[in-house]
Amino acid sequence: MVVDEISSRCGIDVKTRGAYNVGKGSMGDKDIILLEPLTFMNRSGLAVRDIMKRYHVLPENLIVIQDDIDMEIGKLKIRKRGSSGGHRGVESIIETIGTRDFARVKIGVGREAGVSVEDYVLRKFKKDDIPLIRGAIVRAADAVEAIVKEGIEKAMNWFNR
Repeated sequence: MVVDEISSRCGIDVKTRGAYNVGKGSMGDKDIILLEPLTFMNRSGLAVRDIMKRYHVLPENLIVIQDDIDMEIGKLKIRKRGSSGGHRGVESIIETIGTRDFARVKIGVGREAGVSVEDYVLRKFKKDDIPLIRGAIVRAADAVEAIVKEGIEKAMNWFNR
């Protein structure tokens, strides 16, 4: 959803190319590539590695947007690097590209007691949570834009309050 927001803002056409959706364009004066893996989450690293090789993207220029069940729904946090925190998609990226040194924009989706993580993250949002998620999508796109244009440190100072 965040990639869709960014592609809309920047006028980037995202097209299906095999195991992922990808689009090239710019954000201000910076060239960017948007990627949405279409594989199972625990194989996301394969698409990321392919695009990084194809377009010569360095890990320090990678921004991964991820959900986080351990954060309150709608909350946002930027991280400069770190472990997967149990997120299988991030774990796949770390294992496949061989480093933890890439930025993450984490969006809280909460957790519901008695529901498995897999079932929880794959179901639709509750009606009452939709405004929180929509706000988080806009803020996450703003956070990505801040990272691209101003750098990770400034973005963290602005968004990690």
